[in-house]
Amino acid sequence: MSGKGHLFILSAPSGTGKTTLCHMILESMERIVPSVSHTTRQPRKNEKHGGDYFFISKAEFETLIQNNHFAEWAQVYNDYYGTSYAFLEEKLNKNIDVLLDIDTQGALQIKKKFGSAAVTIFVMPPSEEELARRLKKRGTESKEAFAQRMQWSTSEITKSKDFDYVVINDNLKKAMNEIKSLIEKYRSENDRS
Repeated sequence: MSGKGHLFILSAPSGTGKTTLCHMILESMERIVPSVSHTTRQPRKNEKHGGDYFFISKAEFETLIQNNHFAEWAQVYNDYYGTSYAFLEEKLNKNIDVLLDIDTQGALQIKKKFGSAAVTIFVMPPSEEELARRLKKRGTESKEAFAQRMQWSTSEITKSKDFDYVVINDNLKKAMNEIKSLIEKYRSENDRS
């Protein structure tokens, strides 16, 4: 693996702070870039095409699936999400680390395909009650969507045992520092090999 980058994959239930942690890590570390996923869901306020996601139609997404474009893809909450294989390979071969913000299903697919180059980190909420409070505070979903997210979150948490590391986000700065330490650990191991 000498001279190759790593894929650092963060997964967590919605409302755990995973996306905020990703932004903090990207702002404070060099030689790491975000993976921009493709999705069929509608953009949220302030989200930009090509920056947050590549927003495409279901028909376009299904064509990309047929053409084996994705290293992983999943259907979540009735929308598709996927990560480009070519993008990940290009960055790894240039010794650039990639930070991925994806669901557990996608994380485990990438781990299977990329082996030791992929490091999976599950971001755990401090408690189910705190997670529910954070999701309600967003105020972006109907009661039905909220109930669906809570049910999905419980399912996601059970998969945390399949991850390389679990970081509890009861304090953003502390969680960020734990994740940064893991990234530095893998970089130093790579430099020694």
